[in-house]
Amino acid sequence: MVSTTVSPPWTYTLQLPQDPRAPGVARTTLRTILRVHGMCELTEIAELLASELVTNAYLHSSGPYSLRLRDAGRSRIRLSVWDTNPHIPAPFRWTAEAPAELAERGRGLYLVTLYAESWGAYPMRGGLPGQGGKLLWVECAAKGEDYHVGLGRVL
Repeated sequence: MVSTTVSPPWTYTLQLPQDPRAPGVARTTLRTILRVHGMCELTEIAELLASELVTNAYLHSSGPYSLRLRDAGRSRIRLSVWDTNPHIPAPFRWTAEAPAELAERGRGLYLVTLYAESWGAYPMRGGLPGQGGKLLWVECAAKGEDYHVGLGRVL
């Protein structure tokens, strides 16, 4: 008889202060979590996605924010970022268009739409993890036979 160990699903939440060092702390924490769960193949894409979302939360909100990492099964993870700003950025409201060639802003969330398998956003109205604001989420998966990017959807 062959014995197998099934790991239970996991979730980590990192509360971040309004501090310019917080996005770096989030990236380091993400890499550590993926390594200890044997999901190193997701590091490059997950770090890009988390970095864009966390940096935007730092730049565009005035209060604390949080990064949540969740095992989504089948070598997939869901990253979500909550912040106090209720405005949902354009790429999370409809299909994103490429930014103008000389645009100084707007590339980060466009990259999210290219590299996330799926994404979405919803307003938070007085519920957890804070009072108001919004929650943006993305999912990414290990590269395999059924791997694809840029097919995100707004839910």
